[in-house]
Amino acid sequence: MIGRNRFRIYRRGIKLICFFAVFFFTMHSLQAQDTTAGNDGSLFTKASVLSGIDLNYSRATPTSLNKMISLEFENVSIKNALENIVRRAGFQLSYSDQQVPLSRHITINLQNVTINKALWKVLEGTGLRFALSPNNHLVLTKREDSKKEAAVEVISGTVTDAQTGETLPGVNILIKGTSTGTSTNTEGQFELDVPSLQDTLVFSFIGYQTREVPINGRTVIDVALQSQAVSGEELVVTGYGVQRKSDVTGSIGMVSGEELEKQPSFNALQSLRGKVAGVNIFTNSGAPTGSNRVVIRGSGSINADTDPLYVVDGVAMQNGIEYMNPNDIESIEVLKDASATAIYGSRGANGVILVTTKRGDSAGEGVTVSYDGSFSVGRMRGRMDAMNAEEFMEVQRIGYENAPLFDDYAPGEEPTLDLSPDIGTLFDDQGNPIYDTDWQDAVTRTALSHNHQIGVQSGGEESSFGGFLNYTNNEGIILNSWMKRASAKIVYDADPTDWLSIGTNLTVNKTWENNIEEGGGGQEIRRTMIEFAPILPVRWEDGSYTHFNDVQSLTLEGQPNPVHRALEEDRLRDRIQLFGNTFAEFQITGNLEFRTQFGINNTNFEARNYQPTDLESPSTSVGNASIENSETTYWQNENYLTYIIDSGSHSLNAVLGASWQGTDYRANSSDVREFPNDLYRTNNIDAATDINSIPASNAYDWTMNSYFVRGSYTYDETYSATFTSRLDGSSRFGENNKYGFFPSLGLGWTASNEDFMSDIEFIDYLKFKGSLGKTGNTEIGVYQSLSTISSGTALIGGTRRTSSSLQRLANPDLEWEKTTQYNVGVELDLFNQIVSLEADYYYKLTDDLLLDRPIPATTGFDVVMDNVGSVSNRGVDFMMTTNNIRTSDFFWSTTLNFNYNINRVESLGAEDEDIFPGPNWVSGSQTILRVGEPIGTFYGFKRMGTWNTDEAEEAADAGRIPGEAKRSEERQIIGHGMPDWTGSFSNQFNFGNFDFTADLQFVYGSEIMQQFLHTAEDRQALTNGISTQLHDAWTVDNQDTPIQRIRHQPISGQNTQADSHWIVDGSYIRGNLFSVGYTFDQNMTSRMGVQQMRITASLENAFVIHHPDFKGHDPEGSSWQGNPNTQNIFFYQYPKPRTFTLGVNFRF
Repeated sequence: MIGRNRFRIYRRGIKLICFFAVFFFTMHSLQAQDTTAGNDGSLFTKASVLSGIDLNYSRATPTSLNKMISLEFENVSIKNALENIVRRAGFQLSYSDQQVPLSRHITINLQNVTINKALWKVLEGTGLRFALSPNNHLVLTKREDSKKEAAVEVISGTVTDAQTGETLPGVNILIKGTSTGTSTNTEGQFELDVPSLQDTLVFSFIGYQTREVPINGRTVIDVALQSQAVSGEELVVTGYGVQRKSDVTGSIGMVSGEELEKQPSFNALQSLRGKVAGVNIFTNSGAPTGSNRVVIRGSGSINADTDPLYVVDGVAMQNGIEYMNPNDIESIEVLKDASATAIYGSRGANGVILVTTKRGDSAGEGVTVSYDGSFSVGRMRGRMDAMNAEEFMEVQRIGYENAPLFDDYAPGEEPTLDLSPDIGTLFDDQGNPIYDTDWQDAVTRTALSHNHQIGVQSGGEESSFGGFLNYTNNEGIILNSWMKRASAKIVYDADPTDWLSIGTNLTVNKTWENNIEEGGGGQEIRRTMIEFAPILPVRWEDGSYTHFNDVQSLTLEGQPNPVHRALEEDRLRDRIQLFGNTFAEFQITGNLEFRTQFGINNTNFEARNYQPTDLESPSTSVGNASIENSETTYWQNENYLTYIIDSGSHSLNAVLGASWQGTDYRANSSDVREFPNDLYRTNNIDAATDINSIPASNAYDWTMNSYFVRGSYTYDETYSATFTSRLDGSSRFGENNKYGFFPSLGLGWTASNEDFMSDIEFIDYLKFKGSLGKTGNTEIGVYQSLSTISSGTALIGGTRRTSSSLQRLANPDLEWEKTTQYNVGVELDLFNQIVSLEADYYYKLTDDLLLDRPIPATTGFDVVMDNVGSVSNRGVDFMMTTNNIRTSDFFWSTTLNFNYNINRVESLGAEDEDIFPGPNWVSGSQTILRVGEPIGTFYGFKRMGTWNTDEAEEAADAGRIPGEAKRSEERQIIGHGMPDWTGSFSNQFNFGNFDFTADLQFVYGSEIMQQFLHTAEDRQALTNGISTQLHDAWTVDNQDTPIQRIRHQPISGQNTQADSHWIVDGSYIRGNLFSVGYTFDQNMTSRMGVQQMRITASLENAFVIHHPDFKGHDPEGSSWQGNPNTQNIFFYQYPKPRTFTLGVNFRF
């Protein structure tokens, strides 16, 4: 009891100290108001703005009010004058038209005054006041009349955002039918004298739905307002700056932090799925560290990297954001067209993804502590229909029976199935299997994962601080696959003077992982979990693992036991990433500022692989170990001037700068074998007695310097133009083409601001925009333009000697891949924002493709890398949001977005000869590049069914018998891997404190090549396969089938080729996300000392509806990762899990 009382006394003491500190601070601030504000200043309550803007962009802080500007307005409305000022300060203007009339015109001339003084000067004589709110709004309200009428009762309460639970300052409250009212303070609280407790209160706030609330005898009324998007007021993060959405002429997709938080994910890219039209995220693997391929508006390259450029807090990320902490993301912007991406020049051809991370809190309200946690349960979704032990043995028996049909045997010499060597161990006396192992069940598990983040944010008028700690443990559904991540981040921003702002952030990410091999067509777990013999148990009774050659009566392929490999093989990865930047921003004049910043991204990586000595067979003692270490350091320095001027109807925002960046890479590796036992693993590779390859090392570096300019001009908030250009010089390209110039031009017309549109009441906002420009792609290997020398060893006279040889011819004319893009679009809001849509048509032509051009053999080489060929993409991006129901208690909105894209190879050099980029497997390259066809075109034979008994003679002429596949004589195009249509359909519901999300993802117009049918269906008896191999196979009674007659591959050989039977419709609908959340009432949580508390439950990857002929785990991805030509080619997959997640969020 004594301890509890001491705690209460302590807590009350802290509250008193905080109260007096705030009181003193407020009084001091009021006394320090600019005298030119007069009485306005004494009524101004200090507030501040949450800084949510990237380090690369101007921050909106209270100190922004002290920055110097110059203004010259002649006969402009107060509204236009205020919008001009707040735009330059980085705020958004919020007010109620009913409470705050701003139509009066003024003439004003101010030179080198503070923004604070300018605001008060503009508001002089209006009876208005302003305050800065925590949600980045400059709020205008009427000053309260000091002569209050006698009141019967006093009503008090708090107004909050219905979705986030945050309090709303500046909300206008009126007694319905009167002009009597008030507004909420900076904490969202209000008091109002009312003549009757039977009146109705009207709550209104720009950006939110107006709500009428009957008092019904109450004296305390808490109200939650539903948000409502207001076109033209939203700020958009662009490269090297921030613009109002209405001024943007490019195509930019935006995803807020609130949207990202609705889909808890261990991978930052997964949270972006389906949220931006034209951005396709293909998940190749369900592993904890599985790769994602991101394609923006179609693939435009063949040999160069097709990934977009990722920029985090102004610094380019060389290896994407897959290892980034998703909880650290504040917002994401996707730059899609040339007007938006040209500022990044040679790195913008594939689009740009800008990531803004969380920063400190400059609200000046003390320290805010937050906790975000989640716990997830994942299970395999999409089991393959592998044969059980009985079906497996039936295939063996039929294969033996059919053997004489494929080969000539003398009477009595036909092969017979003899199970006697395994009777008693694997088979009973009748030859039935003793064991029936489902290897998919054996090698997978229920994955339990969790994620925790603690954040501390604080700040005041002159500085802000943020500290974040995160720990993630992500289990994979395949045994012993996992990823763990620990990260720490520190952010500090300060305004030491009215002309200087500085800031820095530093993030350290540490990841550990153990993954399974996913390289292509080898004996990987994702394959053997289907193909390993089901007649074998996982372990023998003595605990030892089973092996393929434990089966003595059958000839099986030499595959390792998948459970043995999962549990005993090491594929450890250790990565430490140090990432951060620092900046200084100088306010030179009221219109001109200079910013310099330096960023660094250093990654140390180690891979340690070990295969046990008895993995393949207990009789072999091999043991393989390899170690690879690398360090990559990327640095970047950028310096630029920003000039902003607003004069009446004219607005200009200009940026001029220079950038230098480079990468240094160092790596070494060792690969050994023949260990005496498994005790050493990779801890002592000296214990090995042989090498797989000699120790190797590698090193490279590259640099780039750039100069860029952008000018954005807007007239009368109606006509906009943006010109951008960048000059890039890169060490990657030939001596004669080091530099490339990348310009763009964008135009915008906000037609809804025209006088002739004023009578069309159902159109709230209408804007047309268009752009054209050129961007580039530098992402090829280093030294491609130079002659390079390879070194190695060779046996000469029984002695190993070193050797060197010329590896590549030089090409001093090698230059950039260049993409020219045209874009036209429309933005439209209808019926008081009930319907909002954006649509863009685009055309992209990428030429000077980097390809290997054939050269005369007399040079000693077959090819040289050159700029030949071109690829085009044309299509439509569309996004529409409808607010279906908007009441005080219920809100329902729907969002549909889709992309339609047509990809086409336009040329492939002088002769336009076909190129076969692979994968070269089974019957040669299974993809083809051909003029007139898209990238990712499948190439193979056409299967025209199977030979029937009445075609025996014709089959014999082709060297076949009835029951074998009937194929075309020549290979041909048999399908296309890239989809025509992609999109999502999402619904959001809010009811009271509950919110619900249902998100569907869809793909249409693509095919899948099921490479796994090579071994799982066409090739029998050597391994296990899928059940169609047995149940749908050709027989005399079932001749109308494309599936071949069963043959015993070890005896009779195989008949398998990549053909059209492997191709299936790749369209699907995915239940991407279903989530429900509950935000606790703030009045309840505040009594526990909690500002905000929220719980969520979500289900990801709930279901997939696909073509019934698809036999794999999931119709999305590729087994051949990293090759843009192999999209939707599957030789088995790491299954994607169905994941259920519980999450909790606290703010203290």
